[in-house]
Amino acid sequence: MYELFLIFFYSYLSGSIPFGFLLTKFFYKKDIRKLGSSNIGATNVLRTGSKFLAILTLILDITKGFLPVYISSIFFPEYINLSALICFLAHIFPIWLKFKGGKGVATYLGILIALSIPLSILFIFTWVVVALIFKYSSVSSMFSSLTVLIITIFRENIVKAFDENFTYNNDIKFLLFIFFIIIIFTHKKNISNLKNKIEPKIKI
Repeated sequence: MYELFLIFFYSYLSGSIPFGFLLTKFFYKKDIRKLGSSNIGATNVLRTGSKFLAILTLILDITKGFLPVYISSIFFPEYINLSALICFLAHIFPIWLKFKGGKGVATYLGILIALSIPLSILFIFTWVVVALIFKYSSVSSMFSSLTVLIITIFRENIVKAFDENFTYNNDIKFLLFIFFIIIIFTHKKNISNLKNKIEPKIKI
């Protein structure tokens, strides 16, 4: 019981830190939730005109997903999936912002790095390629998470060929499936914008 409480505490605490909100508040004295798409993630921070703050937000959001899962993999490996899920949900539902957070993509990437380097490289590669083709961050995020899920489910031998230490089990598959469904949910407004052809493109 103590272990579960500890895992929940540091996983939620790390995942819930709204770096995009804090950075724009500190440097611009503005509320990022009232700018652009109202999202607290790196893409919307980029719309403020500061590439530096956008990159910093991206790095910090990735880090906050990586750290708790990495710690859990060392001290509580049997609860690594729980730690990952709590951290991911914490970014989307941070108590500090009345449970209205970001879309979870950068935090998802940080979690993925802690789980498997090859899968995280696959995610990054897919995201960049799709972004260069379509210029939509939302499309890149959804397609990349779907790619990771499909590879994990149907191409087990491929992943093991690159990462022999990857703990490949049904729990991991189910976890990535949950992440994908949640990412689709957090992008429901973007999906609507894409249908209506009003989704803003990113400048790469």
